[in-house]
Order: sequence, then C-alpha cells, then structure tokens
Amino acid sequence: MYRDIPQGPESEEIRRITREFEKEFQLKMGFHMAKHLRCQSDVAFHVYDMNPEAMSRFQAACSTKTKSNIGLASSPADLASKSSVIVTVLPESAHVKDVYTGSNGILEGIRKNTLCIDSSTIDTSVSVDVSKQVIAAEARAVDAPISGGIMGAQAGTLTFMVGSQNDNDFEQAKLHLSKMGKNVVRCGDLGAGQAAKICNNLLLAISMIGTAEAMNLGIRLGLDPTVLASIINTSSGRCWSSDTANPVPDVIATAPSSKGYSGGFKARLMLKDLGLVANAAKDTKSPLLLGSIAENIYRHIAGNQTMADQDFGVVYQWLARGS
Repeated sequence: MYRDIPQGPESEEIRRITREFEKEFQLKMGFHMAKHLRCQSDVAFHVYDMNPEAMSRFQAACSTKTKSNIGLASSPADLASKSSVIVTVLPESAHVKDVYTGSNGILEGIRKNTLCIDSSTIDTSVSVDVSKQVIAAEARAVDAPISGGIMGAQAGTLTFMVGSQNDNDFEQAKLHLSKMGKNVVRCGDLGAGQAAKICNNLLLAISMIGTAEAMNLGIRLGLDPTVLASIINTSSGRCWSSDTANPVPDVIATAPSSKGYSGGFKARLMLKDLGLVANAAKDTKSPLLLGSIAENIYRHIAGNQTMADQDFGVVYQWLARGS
C-alpha cells in the first residue's frame, strides 16, 4: 500500500510551509520558555527576535514593577555583547548557522566565557560545528534540544537533552534550563543532545505508525477500539503512542486525536525531524529501514494541508481513509 507514497526530496512548497509553521511553533515555545526564565531570574534580561512585534509582546507580558526592564536587542550581535548566558531556539540548521556565524551574528558580539545554550533541533553535524566555533571564540557551548511541546513549555515541564564539552558547562546550563523544564539530562559530548532527540523522535514516529496500523486492523476485524487499546496497554505492545496519545479518537480523552488532532506535535514537524534522522543515518552509514518508510509516510501526510497542521497521530486517519 506504500507504492503511492511520493519518493525523493520534499517539494519546495512543503518545505516552505514547514519552515513557516516551525517558526510559529518556535515563537510560541520560545515565548513560554523565556517567560519562565525571566520570572525566575534576578539579573538583567535581554531578548532578540527578528520580529519586533514578538519582542514587544514579550516585554509587555513580562515586565513587572519589581524587576528591571527587559532590554530589546537590535541584533544577535547586540544581544551577545550584553549577555553572559544566551539561549537560542531556532527553526532549522540554516537559521542557527546564520544567527551564530552570520553578519551581526552572536559571534560578532560574544564576550569571553559566555555560555551559549542552543535548544534548536537541527542536524547534529551543524550543531557540533557551531558549538566548536563558539568555543574557539573563548566562550562555552551546549546543545539542549527540547521534548515536551508547547504545553510543556507553558507548564515549565520540558525535558532538555544536553550535549556538552564537560560536566562544568552542563551544570552551569542546568541552572538555567531547570527554570524552564523538569528534566535536564546530560547525554554526552557536544552534539549528543541532538543525537538523543532525533533517535527518540525516530522511535516515536515508528511507534505511532505501528499503533495506528494495529488499531486500524483491529477495528476492521470488528474489535471495539477501547477494548483493543486496553488489551495493548496491558500487554507487550504497550507504548506511549498507545497508552497516552492513542491515535484513534475517543479512546483516550486527553489525547490530541480526541480533540480533532489539535494541540499536539504537528505532522509537519515530525517530517522535519525525520529528515534530520535521514541526514544522520547517511552521515554515519546507519541502515534506516523503518525510518525511511516513516519519513515517506509523513511526507505524504504533509502534502495534505489539513493533516499537515494536525497532530502526527493523524496517521491513523490517513491509514483508515487510504486503504
């Protein structure tokens, strides 16, 4: 049934829309993360975003009588010249390279010993390269991609997967990341955070597709989806995609599928992360069998304007309608 899935690179239109949505997603993530960091910090606080309106909204929402004013930087370089700790959350590899190494980038204004924490989810090789350039400028760098989504950012319960050159840099980063999340784990050297994040999302994509397939088959065999889910969730097939985010509507009331596939991790973003997985597999000459199929499935889903903006559990609807 997979023969009709488009092969080869994503269309430029899908990539363009994915980038636009990712920017919106990161704006929401960054707003909540920065708000928690601001509320729990007693030092001068500066922000930069290429959208001046976003900075103004944050300044208005987070200014208080008891804390110093929030400074609005004019560029990444300007921000770096005023900061001893910098946290960046950006859509993709090209943006991270530009913000750090481009014209008016962070490296043009960075101060000695500044700690740079990049919480973007990007190519591991790019993350390591940028981190090494930060270190060469006599500053410090860690990669700390995020798991938990917008809801986790809002609640302050994010998980940060951290790659660092040494334990000291990790401990210093943890002081700040703990203000925005619940779990902060050192995964290894530079780039290890990125590696852990894409491996987790690879398994997540595969398990969601597997859960959707099993549920779809069971329903077609006449099983009640709630009964089938209860069997899976007390048996060896149990996984997060079945017991927490079951893709069949009304099986789990709190799952995105029961809310019109809204409020979860968008199918577009899953496609983007699976692209990072494919790059890493190519770089390391690692076989990617199920991962390649998963990427093709989500590429197909991302070609549907409605499904692309829904939680990635919408793969169940794609399976149910497409067979």
